[in-house]
Amino acid sequence: MRYFLRLAYNGSPFHGWQRQPNASSVQETLEESLSTILRTPTPITGAGRTDTGVHAACMYAHFDTLSPLADPEATARALNRMCGRDIAIREIIPVHSEAHARFDATMRTYKYFVLFSKSPFFRNMSWLSPSGLDIKRMNEAAEILTRTSDFTSFAKLHSDAKTNICKVSEALWTPLEGFPGVVFTISADRFLRNMVRAVVGTLVDVGRGKLSLEEFAAVIEKKDRCAAGTSMPPEALFLWDIRYPYIKPQNP
Repeated sequence: MRYFLRLAYNGSPFHGWQRQPNASSVQETLEESLSTILRTPTPITGAGRTDTGVHAACMYAHFDTLSPLADPEATARALNRMCGRDIAIREIIPVHSEAHARFDATMRTYKYFVLFSKSPFFRNMSWLSPSGLDIKRMNEAAEILTRTSDFTSFAKLHSDAKTNICKVSEALWTPLEGFPGVVFTISADRFLRNMVRAVVGTLVDVGRGKLSLEEFAAVIEKKDRCAAGTSMPPEALFLWDIRYPYIKPQNP
């Protein structure tokens, strides 16, 4: 039997999603907890990888069992008790045997949170802008991303990606409700490693007046990571949503 996990996590105490030697990861924590509950080694496959410090409001992963779970809800509760306070299991969903958390995803959404004044409550979940930003111009630049296919300029150097082609369906800055700030939302069929943080860093350069719209478009055309802006801090970035053709969309 194959099951999907829908979960959320605070990325601050982890060295990213992926299991790695000598560092705590979300995947390792879940695998060890699930293996203990099911009393057999149980590897899990995530919908993707988040870097050190990046959070997830909605993440999916799949795992297999030799026989059906007697009570998926009880298993989810047990997993919540074991995996610690920084990971929350939302549900365990039975899926067909060929369902794949990574390859079947049709859309992913990330959000990047920016505050305009210091907050003691969200310092590990947002970026404090040191100066005013021209949000209108940043949105004009962001709209260019929806007409772009090759994101080499925003790709991590020396990555193992076979292609840098992505289809961005949404890229928009909106006011942050209840706080002085903005949030950047970007949705695409796939993302490259470090892509969102590099995109945000380059859009911030537009907002600060360091890049014109024409120069932003030229950065994309150069297909050179060195031409783009700096990679933004990870703690303000959230994997916000993932869509599958056979799973009803859920609010984070």
